[in-house]
Amino acid sequence: MAARNAALAQQERAAYLFLSPWLIGLFCLTLGPTLASLYLSFTSFDLLQPPRWIGLENYARMAFDDPRLRNALRVTFTYVALSVPLKLAFALALALVLDRGLRGLALYRALLYLPSLLGGSVAIAVLWRQIFGYDGLINEGLALLGVDGPSWISNPSYSIYTLVILRVWQFGSPMIIFLAGLRQIPTELYEAAAIDGAGPLRRFVSVTLPLLAPVVLFNLVLQTIDAFKAFTPAFIISGGTGGPVDSTLFYTLYLYQEAFAYFRMGYASAMAWVLLAIIALCTALAFLSSRWWVHYGDERE
Repeated sequence: MAARNAALAQQERAAYLFLSPWLIGLFCLTLGPTLASLYLSFTSFDLLQPPRWIGLENYARMAFDDPRLRNALRVTFTYVALSVPLKLAFALALALVLDRGLRGLALYRALLYLPSLLGGSVAIAVLWRQIFGYDGLINEGLALLGVDGPSWISNPSYSIYTLVILRVWQFGSPMIIFLAGLRQIPTELYEAAAIDGAGPLRRFVSVTLPLLAPVVLFNLVLQTIDAFKAFTPAFIISGGTGGPVDSTLFYTLYLYQEAFAYFRMGYASAMAWVLLAIIALCTALAFLSSRWWVHYGDERE
């Protein structure tokens, strides 16, 4: 018995040894900074002087005395509300096309996934400025039709939509997940629906969508969280300023400005925790609403 206990203890020590890199990263790089930012959110801290406790003043300023923050929230929610549904719809449409058994499917999957690998990079954001600038490719194409296009990026009426298009262009990840979900739907259900006289649209509405609902929920949550955290496109395309009249001032970009341009680290920490609360609330609402539109195959009435 003693030998067995010694062997188990040795296995536990070995397990913790192998887990130690992750545990060190968790406590030193994740949990520690997270708790530090929570403390700093109740202080006034500019990196030069020690943090000074001010209680809820940062949160009160966010609620009542910061019009730029309200604008950043409006821009961010607009971006999320437009980009997430469009991206998921486009990804699902392409997944349905690829699910038809095309020859060379692996090649098409790789090519269509490529934008997701490049879409968040600085180089693509710079390229996007060249495409939608006043002398960019879009206006050159419009000029061939005799249309004098605006500067899509510097015009506050259109600038947010260029970022939405860039977001939709990064459709590869949800497309692959949708395609995997489509492959799990039994073909017998489509055959039975066709025998009953259901057309393609009816089969999509009555068979594909209900059985794909768990995958839709998964993609919806992931893409919503990712959209709220979007930073690089807005920073590069707007030059780090938030665009004309703050039309592309994402919440994350404003947080970056407060922290690293104005050195208001306490206020930036409070903004980070509010963003966490917003994302948590949206995620919770998605899961709460899923009881009415997501049904799993092993559920029993």
